[in-house]
Amino acid sequence: MIWFWLKNSRIFSLPMAILSWLVIFIYALKNDGNILNGITALIGISFAQLATNLFDDYIDYRSLPPNSQQAKCSYIKEGKATLNDILKVVIIYLGISCLTGLILFFRCGFPVIGLALIGGIIVLLYAKLSQRGFSEFAVGITFGPLLFEGVYFVMTGMFSLKVLIMSLAVVMFTIGLMYTHTVLDFEGDMCSHKKTLVCRLGDKTKAINGVFAVYGLGYLFTIILAYAMHNYYILATFVLIPLVFKLHNSLKSFTCGDEEKEFYFRLLQARNLMVYYSIILTCALIQ
Repeated sequence: MIWFWLKNSRIFSLPMAILSWLVIFIYALKNDGNILNGITALIGISFAQLATNLFDDYIDYRSLPPNSQQAKCSYIKEGKATLNDILKVVIIYLGISCLTGLILFFRCGFPVIGLALIGGIIVLLYAKLSQRGFSEFAVGITFGPLLFEGVYFVMTGMFSLKVLIMSLAVVMFTIGLMYTHTVLDFEGDMCSHKKTLVCRLGDKTKAINGVFAVYGLGYLFTIILAYAMHNYYILATFVLIPLVFKLHNSLKSFTCGDEEKEFYFRLLQARNLMVYYSIILTCALIQ
């Protein structure tokens, strides 16, 4: 039962939170950061992400078009879970996340409350923001400045401009995963009149080409970060550029209604890009 809910909470996407955390965790450790506070923050971040993913299904299921992707809310369609079941699990996830926030509040002070409130609001509004074309913005804030500055603060008691730049570089690869997901859902989202960023472009070819804009911004911030930190090992992340082109070509060959494995094959390419980028960046920061 536990695995059932973790799977349907899209646990496969959790590496983007864990690895984003790892990047800033390693950097904070180099600045004498508190290990226990960092690990506590990771627990809260992980359960908040799982809650967001599951609550997104709750909102989406009620407006699914007939030609939606086979993978989309399949466990609800098949009667394996009800909407009430989903809400109960979301509440459990958020409860665990709130508990970690309370612990960090007592250990680190009032700024934790502000960071937690911003994160909580985005979690609860994410599905609605996604329907109006702001999912990338929500992910950008949550997994970018909020996560990086939050973890850095609870570990060191400070905020940092370099951490902000780092967060913008890493989060573009996280946004790449979310953007890829909406490209794969293009036809279904258009039919259900969702206003995702991809749908607002109105043309699937333009949407697919948007992949270059997303990852291009990621590499622009990477260059700025390498200069700001005087650490040019960071530029080793450029070896991943061929994978961006591979993802682009893969999206061009996907058709709405393809088998579930085809859907996830492309989604996992975007996830792996973020994973590889974070690992290389983490290694560069250790130098």
